[in-house]
Amino acid sequence: QVQLVESGGGLVQPGGSLRLSCRASGGIFSVNAMGWYRQAPGKERELVADISRYGSTTNYASSVKGRFTITRDNAKNTVYLQMNSLKPEDTAVYFCNLRNAALPWGQGTQVPVSS
Repeated sequence: QVQLVESGGGLVQPGGSLRLSCRASGGIFSVNAMGWYRQAPGKERELVADISRYGSTTNYASSVKGRFTITRDNAKNTVYLQMNSLKPEDTAVYFCNLRNAALPWGQGTQVPVSS
């Protein structure tokens, strides 16, 4: 069974940066579009960025466009999310999954943005 393991979260001040990583076990990573999602306290999970199979196409939620960058390394079965200019409203648990969210969710990585 494919497992998703997110890492890289932690407390950050407003205006700061973090780089999240998500490693997928199993062989399906390189043949699928991937996405980063987040779930803020009391809110539904939302897609913030996605990337095509070979990384040629990316899409971003309007709330993060220009601040977040999604990339992937298929040789390492890993997808990354570089987050810059973080705001308190970016506070959430961040998850990765296939673009269609078809895999079981991992535990996510917490990103509190606070001074």
